[in-house]
Amino acid sequence: MYFAVAETPSKAVDAAAWLTLLALFEAEASFAARLVTPRRRIAIRTLRLVAAAGVFAATIGYVFEDNRLDALNSALWIAVVVLLELELRQPRLVTKAPYAFGGAAVILYGSLGLLVVAWMLEGLWFDAYDAVLWLVAFVALERDVTKSARRGR
Repeated sequence: MYFAVAETPSKAVDAAAWLTLLALFEAEASFAARLVTPRRRIAIRTLRLVAAAGVFAATIGYVFEDNRLDALNSALWIAVVVLLELELRQPRLVTKAPYAFGGAAVILYGSLGLLVVAWMLEGLWFDAYDAVLWLVAFVALERDVTKSARRGR
């Protein structure tokens, strides 16, 4: 809500899109058995595509605003989403190469952690705080997705 009122349109779209993606990934990772109907799957994937479009739009907005930290942050988060999609869609691949997926996750989340430090060094405390909250939420989600992949969904 803060970003919609006090920040740029790019930040407002970005925050709303990421909140939607987080909720949809968590629903799919935690409630897969309840979401097996084709209609529900299509609805979730459609909503996820719309949210992803919002993320890409916000990223482009950051580039035009010359907001390098937020643009880099968005690019890293897009890579996280690609990783999560692979983990959800290809659980056998995750089982075959757990260290590759784990290593990719560590690199991506570690890079996002470095951005928290960069925001702090820039004196952008709210951005740093916001980034920490997202990191905690997505690391928890990553654990749920990994557990789901191990179960073979």
